[in-house]
Amino acid sequence: MRILFITHSFNSLAQRLFAALREAGHRVSIEFDINDPTSIEAVDLFRPDLVVAPFLKRAIPGRIWRSTPCLIVHPGVIGDRGPSALDWAILNQESTWGVTVLQANEVMDGGAIWASETFTTRGASKSSLYRTEVTSAAVTAVTQAVARFEGQQFQPQPLKTVTPPVSGRERPLARQADRAIDWSIDETSAVLRKIRSADGFPGLRDAALGAATGKDLYLYDAHPAPTLAGTPGTLVARSGEAVGVATVDGGIWLGRLRDRQSDHNFKLPAVQVLGARAAGLEDRSQDEADAYRDIHYVEREGVGFLHFPFYNGAMSTDRCERLLSAYQEAVASGPRVIVLCGGPDFWSNGMDLNQIEAADSAADESWRNINAIDDISEAIIRTTDCLTVAALRGNAGAGGVFLARAADEVWSHDEVTLNPHYKDMGNLFGSEYWTYLLPRCCGEEQSSQIMAARLPVGIAEAQSLGLVDRSLTPCRIGFLSAVEHEAAALAQAGDLDARLQAKRERREHDEAQKPLNEFRAEELARMRTNFYGFDPSYHIARYNFVHKIPRSRTPLTIAEHRRRNPDLPVRDVS
Repeated sequence: MRILFITHSFNSLAQRLFAALREAGHRVSIEFDINDPTSIEAVDLFRPDLVVAPFLKRAIPGRIWRSTPCLIVHPGVIGDRGPSALDWAILNQESTWGVTVLQANEVMDGGAIWASETFTTRGASKSSLYRTEVTSAAVTAVTQAVARFEGQQFQPQPLKTVTPPVSGRERPLARQADRAIDWSIDETSAVLRKIRSADGFPGLRDAALGAATGKDLYLYDAHPAPTLAGTPGTLVARSGEAVGVATVDGGIWLGRLRDRQSDHNFKLPAVQVLGARAAGLEDRSQDEADAYRDIHYVEREGVGFLHFPFYNGAMSTDRCERLLSAYQEAVASGPRVIVLCGGPDFWSNGMDLNQIEAADSAADESWRNINAIDDISEAIIRTTDCLTVAALRGNAGAGGVFLARAADEVWSHDEVTLNPHYKDMGNLFGSEYWTYLLPRCCGEEQSSQIMAARLPVGIAEAQSLGLVDRSLTPCRIGFLSAVEHEAAALAQAGDLDARLQAKRERREHDEAQKPLNEFRAEELARMRTNFYGFDPSYHIARYNFVHKIPRSRTPLTIAEHRRRNPDLPVRDVS
């Protein structure tokens, strides 16, 4: 079928659905919901059999849903209505939540039900639940709804006739007052729940910390810190990039803050936002029992597991330098296999654009950041005395995809989405030795296709392209256990020494053909032009991304209906 997505943005859920429906054989095109005329024009151009709205912030125009069936993906159980579905689910401690696919009509979120899927919630941020449980449920429900629509035998059920009785209800927009922290009585669990209900957007605005620091603070990236103590609602410690705040029964770590009054009024490491105020706090970074850790290493039965759950998968210069040091120490400890685990939500998304935007010189910090990532990639490529595995629990994008490909093997599961390209960020050329790694793993022809397409890919397609070697499980559940089992088998395999010898010989052969330093120099020459050249596209795109400036056009790479109509005004975005 011809399916048109009308969506506020091409977010993680929309990308996963895009990949899943394309793998199912459908033609899918995207239009950003900028205004009514633009969306109507997209329908007129593409003439879709079906419109799917994976992420909207306003109603679909009546002219569209009256002429073309439109399926709305709502992140709530049947009967739930309103713009803050997940916020309320977290605040109300719902043990079970879900996704509902319903047909657009004149009532917002009130149309007939085509499919639904439920899931068990967990103690996590709204953004984490959205990227994992909600997205997985959405793929199941949308796939079922599309099949039902295509089969033409299913009649969607009006909301008022749903049996058993609906469990959801209409709720208003969740506001700051609905999740305000009362530090004098709220236990740690309540504080975490309130912050997580607003993470990543809009963040929880906290008057107490704001008054104490003279800033207009929004809180993110909250984790329990049971051993902290002090006057509730006050800063009592720091650990790595995080600051500790006391609660009535312990404390929390805050990894990210946003100061709305700052010139850099976007999310940054908490210690950076608070500056001297944070520097004067007790340093608990070395507390083995209770520290904020964005890098940790464990070794079992000859296998080393290096975890780096960086917030939003962003790898700043400092994080890269610390990760490189941790990797080198891990290799020196002598494991037979090293597994690079990334984090649960993201493996890596490459450079930290927020840190770059906040630097005195964005060009200089970009240069430092890409060199620091290249250092890690080079270290992985040059490791010849153990096997390396990149285990992708979460999504990866841009340089993170190619950093993973530096490992000997890349393992994942079927729920991961990859974005193996850079060009949407102002035509960045990219580095991480991709000009060496991609042809080696994917072949010259497929390498060119990957970099030109600028499209997200699911794991089935990633395997066919050579970006991923194995999918170990159909979903996230059980993936780490499967990784541990397979890595232990690798470490104990009788042919490991032969594999390592073959790896050393291949590295020597490749180095003789063209030294790694030449690949790096060529890539960085192109990147230097991106950072310091006359074309400001990268700097504009980065600024718009960091400051969340809405797109004014849909990129042609995802808007098939506009690529096929060259006489229309170009709707691309630099």
